[in-house]
Amino acid sequence: MNTEEFRKHAHQLVDWMADFFDEVENLPVTPEMQPGDVYRKIPETPPVEAENFAEIFSDFKEKIMPGMSHWQSPNWFAYFPANSSKPSVLAEMLTATLGTQGMIWLTSPAATELEERMMEWLRQMIGLPAGFTGVIQDTASTATLVALLTAREKFSGWNINRKGFTGQPFTIYSSSQVHSSIDKAVKIAGLGEENLRKIPVDEDFALIPNLLVNAIEKDLKAGKKPLAVISALGTTSSTAIDPIRPIGEICQKYGLWHHVDAAFAGTALLLPEKRWMNDGAELADSFVFNPHKWMLVNFDCTAYFVKDSKALVRTFSITPEYLKTNHDQEVKNYRDWGIQLGRRFRSLKLWFVIRSYGIDGIQKMLRYHLQMARWFEQQIDEAEDFEKLAPVPLNTICFRYKPQNIEQEHVLNSLNQMLIEHLNETRKVLFTQTKLDDKFTIRMVIGQTEVQERHVKAAWQLIQTTARSLPIM
Repeated sequence: MNTEEFRKHAHQLVDWMADFFDEVENLPVTPEMQPGDVYRKIPETPPVEAENFAEIFSDFKEKIMPGMSHWQSPNWFAYFPANSSKPSVLAEMLTATLGTQGMIWLTSPAATELEERMMEWLRQMIGLPAGFTGVIQDTASTATLVALLTAREKFSGWNINRKGFTGQPFTIYSSSQVHSSIDKAVKIAGLGEENLRKIPVDEDFALIPNLLVNAIEKDLKAGKKPLAVISALGTTSSTAIDPIRPIGEICQKYGLWHHVDAAFAGTALLLPEKRWMNDGAELADSFVFNPHKWMLVNFDCTAYFVKDSKALVRTFSITPEYLKTNHDQEVKNYRDWGIQLGRRFRSLKLWFVIRSYGIDGIQKMLRYHLQMARWFEQQIDEAEDFEKLAPVPLNTICFRYKPQNIEQEHVLNSLNQMLIEHLNETRKVLFTQTKLDDKFTIRMVIGQTEVQERHVKAAWQLIQTTARSLPIM
């Protein structure tokens, strides 16, 4: 493909992209597909001769698009949002064009220095103390693993990287509501799944500090070595907020690393009225949130902050001759700040988004989403045959259908499982479920970039109509 052909096809793609932004709300949120449907449309063997771009793009539209779930639909109320934006997409186009591999300062000084500045901006935007230094990771799962590996090395005197595991086993603590990535990180870090303590939660699904103390004391008496606590600032199931300050004080008392996982909810800290969630963050050792969830930045872009950056670098730094440069003592080589050697130019889309919207624009979007969440919560509270199953500190509403004449939990669980299946089968919306106190729970998450009040009201109407048409078992 020569430059003129590239120019022609690039304009075609941009026109298609703009049309997609305009039309996505009218597309089915999820495809009507069976496993293998797309796979069977792709030839079994690769082409020997070159194919023209028009044919490739046609196949994209005819074979790939029908099998896509549309995360950017304003009718997407599942999981957590991955809300992109047009400025972010444009930045990604430039990132792909440049093809930068930003592993060290020398491989692209602008990529390194823009990342350094963007992390300073983000730290200010969410109100973290100046003692934190930031780096962009790909996902919060990776950031949590990085935190545990750093804690492991710091508290083992840097011996595990050199000699492997010896001596007392480390123990890790989190609430019973934390994300499954914590379990995975504990396993990958070699700490052992059996050494992860899931601390019970209160009626709001937040970790109970005195039970954390009991677990730490029990492990100390058993000859184990408590290593770290992972707090959840916004759990996956219900966005419950762990008490950050009491947990931080406990960590300081016992000498544990405190990692705050604010993957989704951290964006809400841009709002001064939500800073209460982060009370005590100055006591933490590390903190993570995902601008790629609720801050208009394309996946992937995770902001990881750490107090002891020297411990972080010492954990991951390996400098063979072919990576040494004359500037290593003057700059940040971000290959030493995490697991990956190769690094994408993720800070460019952050820069584009923050400048395109400004703090005011992002705050306006967040407040609008929170306003719609309050409206939806009110509808649940006022409906005689629905009930809320968790507090709503942000924009995730956990609820279930509960006809007044049904009290048996197993019947209600089956009924609500049937409800979510019927709702999702319409392909007009998408919801996901969780279990809270063993109750089958439907989650409504309002955070997609283009979601408006009319989409939320239409979803509520569909929920009511579908629920009340179900056969009562």
